Amino acid sequence: MEKETRLRSLLKGVSWRIIATTTTVTIAYFITGDVSNAMSIGVIEFFGKLLLYYLHERAWLLAPRGTIRKIFKLKK
Repeated sequence: MEKETRLRSLLKGVSWRIIATTTTVTIAYFITGDVSNAMSIGVIEFFGKLLLYYLHERAWLLAPRGTIRKIFKLKK
């Protein structure tokens, strides 16, 4: 089974962030009524959460496949 590449993890993060940030900017606009503030919130959120998603995705790849399943089987 192939591991996910760094590029694929990054592209998944970017595509999801576009969708999620659009939602955040929309909500921020309705709350603040100001496009500039809404966009500022969106930019900060986009890059911050993109970095966190990438690190999260890469951390999960450190756990060999099946490791989590084995842990839960041991607890039964």
